[in-house]
Amino acid sequence: MSGPLRLDRLVGREVYTAGRRRLGRLEEFRVVRRGSTWVVAEYVIGAAGFMERLGFGVRKILGLKHPGGYVAGWDQLDLSNPDRPRLTCAVDELRREAF
Repeated sequence: MSGPLRLDRLVGREVYTAGRRRLGRLEEFRVVRRGSTWVVAEYVIGAAGFMERLGFGVRKILGLKHPGGYVAGWDQLDLSNPDRPRLTCAVDELRREAF
């Protein structure tokens, strides 16, 4: 996918593997600045991304443990259909994340 895409349209979408298996929800984005433009560097999939969005204080108050999730690089997610993002790699190529 090239060109702009509204991130609010992607948040909460189910991410699927190449084999059409549900992996988890797209919960967080990590961006970097390149010149005057911000670009997505990583996508956080699963509960770890949701916890990242909540922040440390809220998790502590609620007593939430360390949920797992995955981190996909910008080139490991196919967004050609933003309603149904899918991996472009095997799940074992993703970085595991425990928050």
